[in-house]
Amino acid sequence: MTNNNYQLPIERHWHTQDIIKVSKLVDDVLSVYETSMRRSNLLTAYRDFCDVIPSKGEQRKFDRDFEQQTGYSIYRTIQTAKASSKDRIRLGL
Repeated sequence: MTNNNYQLPIERHWHTQDIIKVSKLVDDVLSVYETSMRRSNLLTAYRDFCDVIPSKGEQRKFDRDFEQQTGYSIYRTIQTAKASSKDRIRLGL
């Protein structure tokens, strides 16, 4: 079960569009675990997230923080989406 009161680690230098892109990926990952998500939309959101946070180390840090708060992993979600040929992705129970 997710904690709906999580806080995104937003950087001070991010513009509004950057925050929207990161929030979109977070929402999409939550959808994958709680309902389902179109694979293509999820991967597009991930590419946008990578534009905002290009450093793999910073991405891992963001994912660790997100997983600690929600129990959901961005990394595992994206790896599943990349390996799948299905139109929709679903993880969780």
